[in-house]
Amino acid sequence: MRGRRIVAAATATVLVAAGLAVTGGTAVAHGGGYSALIQRASYGVPHITARDFASLGYGVGYAQAEDNICLIAESVVTVSAQRSRFFGADTDNVGSDLFHQKAIDDRAAERWLVGRRDGLRAPSNEVRDQMRGFAAGYNAYLRGAQQKINDPACAGQEWVRPISELDLWRANWARMVRASSGALADGIVVAAPPGADGISAPVRAPQAEAVVTARDGAPAGVGSNAYGLGRGATTSGTGMLLANPHFPWDGDERFYRMRLKVPGRYDVEGAALIGDPLIEIGHNGKVAWSHTVSTARRFVWHQLALVPGDPTSYRYDGRTRKMTARTVTVQTPAGPVSRTLYDTHFGPVVVVPGRFDWTADTAYAITDVNTTNNRALDGWLAMGRARSVGELRSVLDRRQFLPWVNVIAADRYGRALYADHSVVPRVTDSLATACIPASFQSLYATSGQAVLDGSRSSCELGRDRDAAVPGILGPANLPTLVRDDYVTNSNDSYWLANPARPLVGYPRIVGDERTVRSLRTRLGVHQVRQRLAGTDGLPGRGFTAGRLWDVTLGNRAYGGELVRDDLVRLCEAQPTATASDGTTVDLTAACAALRRWDLRVDLGSRGSHVFTEFARAGGLRFADPFDPAAPLTTPNRLAVDDPRVRTALADAVKLLGAIPLDARLGDIQTEPRGAERIPIHGGWPEAGVFNMIINQVQPGVGYPKVRHGTSYLMAVELGRDGPSGRQLLTYSQSANPNSRWYADQTRLYSAKGWDTIKFTQRQLRADPNLVTYRVGERRR
Repeated sequence: MRGRRIVAAATATVLVAAGLAVTGGTAVAHGGGYSALIQRASYGVPHITARDFASLGYGVGYAQAEDNICLIAESVVTVSAQRSRFFGADTDNVGSDLFHQKAIDDRAAERWLVGRRDGLRAPSNEVRDQMRGFAAGYNAYLRGAQQKINDPACAGQEWVRPISELDLWRANWARMVRASSGALADGIVVAAPPGADGISAPVRAPQAEAVVTARDGAPAGVGSNAYGLGRGATTSGTGMLLANPHFPWDGDERFYRMRLKVPGRYDVEGAALIGDPLIEIGHNGKVAWSHTVSTARRFVWHQLALVPGDPTSYRYDGRTRKMTARTVTVQTPAGPVSRTLYDTHFGPVVVVPGRFDWTADTAYAITDVNTTNNRALDGWLAMGRARSVGELRSVLDRRQFLPWVNVIAADRYGRALYADHSVVPRVTDSLATACIPASFQSLYATSGQAVLDGSRSSCELGRDRDAAVPGILGPANLPTLVRDDYVTNSNDSYWLANPARPLVGYPRIVGDERTVRSLRTRLGVHQVRQRLAGTDGLPGRGFTAGRLWDVTLGNRAYGGELVRDDLVRLCEAQPTATASDGTTVDLTAACAALRRWDLRVDLGSRGSHVFTEFARAGGLRFADPFDPAAPLTTPNRLAVDDPRVRTALADAVKLLGAIPLDARLGDIQTEPRGAERIPIHGGWPEAGVFNMIINQVQPGVGYPKVRHGTSYLMAVELGRDGPSGRQLLTYSQSANPNSRWYADQTRLYSAKGWDTIKFTQRQLRADPNLVTYRVGERRR
């Protein structure tokens, strides 16, 4: 109890005013009200306890609003199709509004809530209670803080308003389609039939274009590493997990740390995306799990054979079907903007200029299997209740709810799990052979994008007998691996989750097999193997939570380990090179900086930025081919005779400009927190860095702002006495510059420090900064 304080919530809805009481340390509601106990630990992390899920949601909504009300409010503006009204009618905002207004007009979120409340056909009562409670808790904080919101991002702004359960369901729908309809949104809103002359008006859809040209189905701007360690990999013989998602450092896709408990029913510590009411990455007393972004595609294309003379009608099984044309209108400061959007029985028509055009003869529609994925919150709730890897796998098999991520998990019994049981369109090998036209077979083989013949009902997605819903692959067609040693994923496909047992034979839409792995994937496996062998320079063999933390933040640049010496010899032998713009560049200083570089991206690493920009410029070209029989060690030799290698180094030197080539990384790579610039370690995956930090160089300045990368970081051991280990949130708990929790964990990350796991009451009460308060209200 040392240093503990108990304070009342700064709101008119505290328990005393609501006629509520606290019994046995848990907030108890009388008369059908909301009530929750919030224990704020160090770094502002709330531990929230309530007697039911409605009150738990209330506590989460209240706590998240305290720390990030502006982020939640802005996300509601987005899904309410009001960005143009409040933030300006630029192309992106108008396009976003049209996309979300179409979803509103279609009643996409409302349709999610219709059906049997079993968590499969429709959300359960428990999850609905959490959403209802979250909205009530957010609104309670807003009522008490309306005149004193001190976050300059939204203080005094009209767009900060009370929210509803429906607002939250709309936001949840938008997150489900993040890698599918949401990623193709600009292609949906610009889709228009050709004119009478058969020629379409010129349009741009850059986001949709990026989706089509991407190597796989991962949504842009996110990624992750994860290890699941079994008894053969840990010194204790119990399971251990590394969670290392790479998400944006700004906006509503930030994570939020919390611990949530309904006694006897739910007890989980970890993190969720801001605005969500329950833990998405974390652990209970016996199981821990994380997610990495999957390579699988979430939508399929349908090639439509249009009726001659009528580009809004298409042939299907020999008959004519008419597209549905709908006028969507959004409000802007200059007045309403309207656009006619088109749907088919497959889904919306999408245009990607130069690739999927709408001509007089052909158009393309998509089926997005996540538009009906109303199972996710119930799925995460069920994951939090699993007591073993086996139970967790059963949850995945039965519910099939993960929108675009893998699962990596471990349990206290020393078992580790990898599974890509995400929501994937049912494109089997036989369907792909029969229904993808010859002109699109290579696209499917290289990227997993399936373009199906839209004129035949036999080319519909159909249903796997073991699938939770029609149109998706069932568990038997999805990769799963359980091991006693380890599993890992760093955003390549499932193939080498454990190289001792490659996963093969799955439909191409899920991912590729026997293809080159990224340098980050290769380093991730090497780090585990070297730790188990004791050859990584750290004491002993096997993992403890501390060693797992040290490995994760070891900041090795595997690309540099492979080629730096050959690169230095090359540039010293030929100290000038021609850049892409034809100018001659002196490489002497770059050669010297690279020779002295310590092959890491630590704060004190000098010259790492030269290698980063060399790799990003395409300089990591290899002389030896990839060998599927040696996927972790090939390719590995720099192509010193390829002139593009020296050109890339010249381009890197030119781009860096006046930045000293031997500068310490911590002096030029920073994150602003007010007037403070916090040094940041980590680097780009193109250089083979595991601890991924993505930012853009400003010539002559450095890297002044992190865009995305390592965000929530957890190394948890599931010991027999309960979970223990380390965790932190790199960008800190609050986005509000006036919050006490705006920069503290960012400084902690900079120093490679950590906050401890606090799952037991003994662990929590040992925190000298613990502050306890109660929130609640009578239900209206």
